[in-house]
Amino acid sequence: MDVTKKVPVREQAPDVRNKNFDEVCLGYNEEEAVLEASRCINCKNAQCIKGCPVSINIPAFVHEVKEKNFETAYKIIGQSSALPAVCGRVCPQESQCEGKCIRGIKGEAISIGKLERFVADWARQNQIKPEKSTEKKNKKVAVIGSGPSGLTCAGDLAKMGYDVTIFEALHEPGGVLVYGIPEFRLPKSTVVASEIENVKSLGVKIETNVVIGKSMTIDQLIEEEGFEAVFIGSGAGLPRFMGIPGENANGVFSANEYLTRSNLMKAFNDDYDTPIARFNKVAIVGGGNVAMDAARTALRLGAEVHIVYRRSEAELPARAEEVHHAKEEGIIFDLLTNPTEIIADENGWVKGMKCVKMELGEPDASGRRRPVEVPGSEYVMDLDAVIMSLGTSPNPLISSTTKGLDINNRKCIIAEEETGKTTKTGVYAGGDAVTGAATVILAMGAGKAGAKGIDEYLSNK
Repeated sequence: MDVTKKVPVREQAPDVRNKNFDEVCLGYNEEEAVLEASRCINCKNAQCIKGCPVSINIPAFVHEVKEKNFETAYKIIGQSSALPAVCGRVCPQESQCEGKCIRGIKGEAISIGKLERFVADWARQNQIKPEKSTEKKNKKVAVIGSGPSGLTCAGDLAKMGYDVTIFEALHEPGGVLVYGIPEFRLPKSTVVASEIENVKSLGVKIETNVVIGKSMTIDQLIEEEGFEAVFIGSGAGLPRFMGIPGENANGVFSANEYLTRSNLMKAFNDDYDTPIARFNKVAIVGGGNVAMDAARTALRLGAEVHIVYRRSEAELPARAEEVHHAKEEGIIFDLLTNPTEIIADENGWVKGMKCVKMELGEPDASGRRRPVEVPGSEYVMDLDAVIMSLGTSPNPLISSTTKGLDINNRKCIIAEEETGKTTKTGVYAGGDAVTGAATVILAMGAGKAGAKGIDEYLSNK
């Protein structure tokens, strides 16, 4: 074998998968995983660990895969990550662990994500569970939100011996893993559900349909329910819009609503009664992972789909793998294009979108080149739906009902990065509620930091 090249991973063919919701990437089998793991040179000063937000001992688990000790590999990953089957699928490895891989300097980096996925899937198929704590601290901690940061924080605290309860606003736990990421990227009933069961097996209790700030406040959790610390991992579910004319026309959606309807409420599946509008020609405004998810969902529901993004391909914030998959499936990219107005018909339904062509000027505060309008380049795109995917901000419900909890001008909770400590004593926070919309793995890193901060606080209390 050529050790400079990755072992290729099997995928559904583009013209097959763009008509179904089955998982696109089929992952490695045992033989492929062992072969890929054998490419690792087991660096003494492993940079890949530094690139991982939850600091998995990557060389150690990869070595065990090479030796076919898959259970040991799973236990090594489990010391750092509560959601390996999720992370192996949705982490931006190319800019994190694999981006730092020494093997990648002269050739292709080790497929760390695909190996992590293989190990987690093997453990699930062989019913291997994470190890429970024998220690009992007899202290209660509340975790708000059951997304990646909440699950990670809860799992780590349970391993330390705390009595942990997660409060989830929706009817099903998983947060963005169930409402945001489509089935073809992250299967729910197998992958997500079993990872949540693993967290519960550590002793974590999950209460659904509890909206903190409405059903109960944080102060009530502490004063009336006897919780000694609280971690807020409530995510960022409030969608942003452009504020252009016509944006309130029928047929304009936020990506959040569209994806929640399809993913969490299973509208893509004809066995469910959840309605979802099926359109002929849809524009997705935005260029992040969520935009790709919405675009690929709309395509599978039968539409011609355009990604409309005001910068060039080099500036697309989405993962390279997601952009590649979207192009393979037939999604059209209208780059350097910016919407200026949505046009409705006499009944108030979307019939088109006015756009203007852009060109890139000097870099702005984000370091990306700033898009500038090209004079006289306006045109109308004929459409029957527009999905806005412009990022999200935290729901202000928790911050507005909690005295002493400070937020910044972006409505994000102010918290220390190393510990998750907020301005309110005993309350910690992390993930999208603090940073605004980011990745699953960064939210998990924040959940770990929050667990560490809570442990330090309660140990000294």
